[in-house]
Amino acid sequence: MTGALEPLSISATGAAADAIARHVPDLVGDKFASRLFDKDASLWGEDAESEAGIRLGWTGLHRTSRPLLGAIAALREELRDEGADHVVLCGMGGSSLAPEVICATTGVELTVLDSSDPSQVAAALADRLERTVVVVSSKSGSTVETDSQRRAYVDAFTRAGIDPTRRVVIVTDPGSPLDVQSRADGYRVVNADPEVGGRFSAMTAFGLVPSGLAGADIEALLDEADAVADLLADDDEGNPALRLGAAMAGTDPPRDKLVVVDDGSGLAGFGDWAEQLVAESTGKDGKGILPVVVDDSSDPEVALPPQDTTVVHLTRDTDDDPETVVTHGTGGSDVTLTGALGAQMLLWEAATAVAGRLLGINPFDQPDVESAKKAARSMLEGSPDQDPPLFTDGPVEVRSLGGAADDAGSLREAVDALLARLDPDRGYVAVMAYLDRLRHADLASARRALAVRTKRPVTFGWGPRFLHSTGQLHKGGPGVGVYLQVTGAAEPDLGVPGRDYTFGRLIAAQAAGDARVLADHGRPVLRVHLTDVEAGIVALREALG
Repeated sequence: MTGALEPLSISATGAAADAIARHVPDLVGDKFASRLFDKDASLWGEDAESEAGIRLGWTGLHRTSRPLLGAIAALREELRDEGADHVVLCGMGGSSLAPEVICATTGVELTVLDSSDPSQVAAALADRLERTVVVVSSKSGSTVETDSQRRAYVDAFTRAGIDPTRRVVIVTDPGSPLDVQSRADGYRVVNADPEVGGRFSAMTAFGLVPSGLAGADIEALLDEADAVADLLADDDEGNPALRLGAAMAGTDPPRDKLVVVDDGSGLAGFGDWAEQLVAESTGKDGKGILPVVVDDSSDPEVALPPQDTTVVHLTRDTDDDPETVVTHGTGGSDVTLTGALGAQMLLWEAATAVAGRLLGINPFDQPDVESAKKAARSMLEGSPDQDPPLFTDGPVEVRSLGGAADDAGSLREAVDALLARLDPDRGYVAVMAYLDRLRHADLASARRALAVRTKRPVTFGWGPRFLHSTGQLHKGGPGVGVYLQVTGAAEPDLGVPGRDYTFGRLIAAQAAGDARVLADHGRPVLRVHLTDVEAGIVALREALG
């Protein structure tokens, strides 16, 4: 990790500091921190109590997950003795983002397959199959992306003459349909704590098994969390979780865009993990905090932050590295955080629970994620794009939902019309790309270009993985976003073994279902389909300016 002795610290200025001063004394008086770590399910009100009662196991994982360490180490050695040293993780949302951050921060290789894009799936299947062990992570096993990926790997192993029961490890809740079937079929199964939701599961088997098999020091991760647990459970005004939660959700007037920038923390990809935790937990009932993950402090949201943003700077202990310089923006609400990975994960989980209390929402459910899944299943049974495009502009088909760009006649006009819908004071732009995120990674630079153009916060999500994070906030949070969805032709496509659909049809159904639910919530959605992906990306970049 980044040094188990690195202290956990937080400082704040401007509106964030004011929010801390306003709310933390009341949180201390209510004994929120100690009650949280005592698993008091009443903290978020009567309506949330039943859900919270089965979702607070994460507060003690730094202790309760330790029996997993020996079992994971033994399994890793067993697999390596069998020649399996390349670890692939099939999972979505919290099941994939935490291991991705843990392994990247530790500097070990982990292939994360969290996509339905056929080219991305095919590339993973073609990569060192003879040396591969696949971790299939799903609480119930019903997640369609993960089930499809599992089927593809089982089929590939079988075709290669490799016993899939020796190369597939299942991580799931005890007693789930996936648990029961996998054990009956002879697979190795590791059960996770059933009283932890996916986005809080970094230190359950969902985070630890793939990370440990890949070679990450998962004991250090638990040690880092354990070192700060008492601090985060303390009813004291210096409690970092109370302070961060108040800064996130307690500003007046509300600053509901949380810009996350890494200023040399060493926590690789941490913003993506924090994004899904905060967005999926808080974005509901017309409320929510939109995380905006940026590359560096030169990005517009940091250099010239809008008035409805708070900027969180992830740094490292400058006493350890006197050369580290943190450059803050000129806006009026900043937070600076320092801490090791395990400590930061527990901090953000506790702070998100605080934010839920201040917002008056249940931070443990995700109703609109479920609605998007239902819409995708409906599309999968029918035809994802039953409506003809509004028009075709070269290699791009354009569709307009929710009045995004009904009168446009070109791609450029359609983009202009969508951005004209943007609220200049509270709005945000969400770019949602249902493409191979490895092959087309450069498209993410469109986020910065749009932020410069609009002077508003812009998020970028790869579909379908963002459906398990910001997808909840898009539909359940404040209705101030405008949405640009990018899809591409699946050529060549790839069948899902044992199913009557392909990966290309699956990702098309997920995109169409997501757009339909957004439109049903009154959100404007510009759908851009690239019939020639490479040429279409060039045309799209030109239109975005």
